[in-house]
Amino acid sequence: MPLGREDLQDALALLTGWARNPRELRRTLSLDESEHAALTERVKVVADALQLHPEIRRLNGQTQITVYAANGTVSSDEVRLAARIEDIYQAVRSHA
Repeated sequence: MPLGREDLQDALALLTGWARNPRELRRTLSLDESEHAALTERVKVVADALQLHPEIRRLNGQTQITVYAANGTVSSDEVRLAARIEDIYQAVRSHA
């Protein structure tokens, strides 16, 4: 279900560090190689359950994540995945 502009802004306000446009959500994280691997593995499980396919890659020692809108406009599913990624990030960092 697509979110209205105000609902999307409210939801994203809770997601510190995420950039957005109507078709994607983006986040860059400072993780080492083992943290990157752990995050990627955990995100894959969550993303598969939501039937979404985020792009996760390493560039210049950082992890870049892009959650693309499945139906052309960011919906509650993409926001939910971003929130779960944020939870996973915090868990991975706390085990470092």
